[in-house]
Amino acid sequence: MIEAFQNINKAFESKVRLGIMAVLMVNEEMDFNALKELLSLTDGNLASHTRALEELNYIECNKGFVGRKPRTVFRATTQGKEAFKAHIEALEKFLKST
Repeated sequence: MIEAFQNINKAFESKVRLGIMAVLMVNEEMDFNALKELLSLTDGNLASHTRALEELNYIECNKGFVGRKPRTVFRATTQGKEAFKAHIEALEKFLKST
C-alpha cells in the first residue's frame, strides 16, 4: 500500500492547488479573475498558491494589459501537466488498491 503513495505529489495536497491545476489542465489558459471566481478564492489566496506552483515550474504567468486594465493569465507547463497526470494516476492506483 505504501507503494501507491510514492507518486503522490505534495504540491497538489492543497485543494486550492489541485483546483488550479485541474482548471488549467482542461483550459489552455485562464485569467486571474476568472480563476478566482471559479474557485471562490480571495486575491491573496490565489496569488500565494499560483506563486507556489510557478516556483515549481508547474504553471507560468503572463502579465499584460487589455486597454488600460492589467491582465494576468496562467497556463500549465509541460512539466506541470506531467506532474499532475502522475499525481492523478497515483491517486487512482491507491483507490483501486484499497
